[in-house]
This record gives sequence, structure tokens and C-alpha cells, in this order.
Amino acid sequence: MALAALRSSPRASPFKLTNTTTFWRMSQYRTIHLSSYIVTPKELSNALAKTPKTKIGESTAPRVIPLCASWFLPNEPDGRKGIKVFKEQRIPTARFFDIDMVNDHDSDYPHMLPSPELFAKSMEILGIRKDDEVVLYDSQEIGIFSAPRAAWTFRVFGHPKVHILNNFRLWVEQGYPTESGEHTNIPSGSTSDYPTPNFDPGMVVKFAEMKDIARDYGKEGAEGVQVLDARSAGRFMGTEPEPRPGVSSGHIPGSINIPVPELLDPKTKTLLPGVELRKVFESKSIDPTRPIISSCGTGVTAAVIDAALEAAEYGDPSNRRIYDGSWTEWAQRVNTSDNLIKKKI
Repeated sequence: MALAALRSSPRASPFKLTNTTTFWRMSQYRTIHLSSYIVTPKELSNALAKTPKTKIGESTAPRVIPLCASWFLPNEPDGRKGIKVFKEQRIPTARFFDIDMVNDHDSDYPHMLPSPELFAKSMEILGIRKDDEVVLYDSQEIGIFSAPRAAWTFRVFGHPKVHILNNFRLWVEQGYPTESGEHTNIPSGSTSDYPTPNFDPGMVVKFAEMKDIARDYGKEGAEGVQVLDARSAGRFMGTEPEPRPGVSSGHIPGSINIPVPELLDPKTKTLLPGVELRKVFESKSIDPTRPIISSCGTGVTAAVIDAALEAAEYGDPSNRRIYDGSWTEWAQRVNTSDNLIKKKI
């Protein structure tokens, strides 16, 4: 697996080209864009049809690149792996974004954000340039699960054009092309130069701040931050075990349970339409005027809540963040005497 290894002359002007066919093609490529964070199979298909089929160095035209970010919980009964389902069926030209590789390998907790340097190196291995549009998607059977976390990671590091496909199951059912078999991940000659990005701390919550928020919950004068938890009701209430041995179940004081399935269509596993998502958030008494922090087991499905809030246009985007370490970090770092692991409601 590739991730395990871890322009034209500035004088040139497209407006001076004498070959009108070349000019038309370059203009067409440079106007490729997907207008929303959540995109449909048709929108992605139309964008891919306009994407130049060239290697790095042959063209500086921005491209639309599908990225499969499939990932499964460690207690997955069938032992499925993201790379396996990627090889079984994928969007043509797609590359595999390995959540288990593009993270902080020095952390004691899974899926913590990588360093800017590791993120840039991963993009170079994937052959992604800063001006490419990336579209993250999940496996056909799951629908929406881990792709939002990968998309959020791109956004944290300032990648300008990031989208989530809603979803690969519909892509297949609506008859769009797929391919299968072994995959080298990146065509020969397609690695890229990706500048070391800046990290946006305003999108991320760390343990110390989360602990202060939990301690202040219910106190007079507290900011009133809303913590949304994407795990199942049983894990949230402490009646079911966590998928990782030795990690207690339960929830952060004052947090609100919004299991991922409540945000998805039960048949297609797509994110619900914006109007329906708003109804879900309203039914949970989520106040769109107050700050929102999304959490889950390891920070993966917290990003599904974040994507749903974006799709519903619910709340101020600058007031929405994700607790990176989420429950796995929380349950292992708080002390029993702190009384910061709650069971039931």
C-alpha cells in the first residue's frame, strides 16, 4: 500500500494560444468545480467527465479526484478492511485514503490528526495537488461513515476544495461505472509536490479544553457548549461495550446522543435531506446559536454529525468543532474521582 511508505511557464498565457481547440479544452478544465460540500453521483460523474486524463507535469489543470476512505470498526464481525473493499469495487480513477495511516502515529489514541508534514507527504504519495478537488466516499454497504472524517482532515489542513459523495451505494445503483482488482493506488509518474499546510486549530477541540467544558456543565455562567455524540445509544448510556478492549462505555457529562443511523436514509444510507436533518437536530433540542462540538469513539463518525450540520445549514460553521480524541481518549484519561464518565441518562 502506497501510504504505508511514509506549471506551465509563468510567462505563458491561455489567452494567447493560437490553437482554439487547446484553448477550449483548457478553459473547460479550469472551470471544473463542485458547488457544495455534499455532492450527488450525477454531479461527481459530470465533473469527472471534464477532468483532464494526464499525469503530473503534463498539465497544470486542476482535477477532480475521487478518494475512497472506507474504514471499519476494530470489532467488525467479518474482519473487513477498507483497502479490501476498495479493491473489490471502486470509482474509476479513485485512490485509497487510508485513515489508519494518515494520522498521528506517535499518539496513544487512534486516528488523531497527523502533523502538517505527514499530511503533505501523504498528498504527494497520492498524487494530489493543492488545487485539485477531492471527493471522499465510503464503501457501498456502509453508505456514509468514515469519508466525512477524511474530508474534515483535508479541511483542517486548508485544502480549498473538498467534498463528500452522497454516496457510493447510489453511484452503483444508478449505473455509474466501477472497476475492481489490484490497484497500484497512483499511476506511474503521478506523484506531486504538496506544500506543507497550515493547521486550523479553530476546528479542533483537545482534551484539556474538553475537560474544562465537562466540568463547567450546568454551572451558572458557563458558555453552554453543546457536545453531540455519534455513538450508538447503548455505548452512550454505558449498557453496551466499546469496540476497543479496556475502554469503558458511557458519555461526557451533558452530551447529547445522535447516533449516525438517525442522520441517514435507512435504505440508501445517504445523508438525509437538509430539511429532515434540521428536524433531527431540533428534536434533540440542539440550539443553532450556541457552540457545537461533535464527538464519537475515535473522532471518525463525529465528522458525520459535522457534515450533517453543514448539509442542514444548522448553526454557524465557525462555531462547530470536533473533539479529535473523542471517547477513546476521554475514557482513558479522566480519573474515576473526576466523575466525568456518565452512565445512562
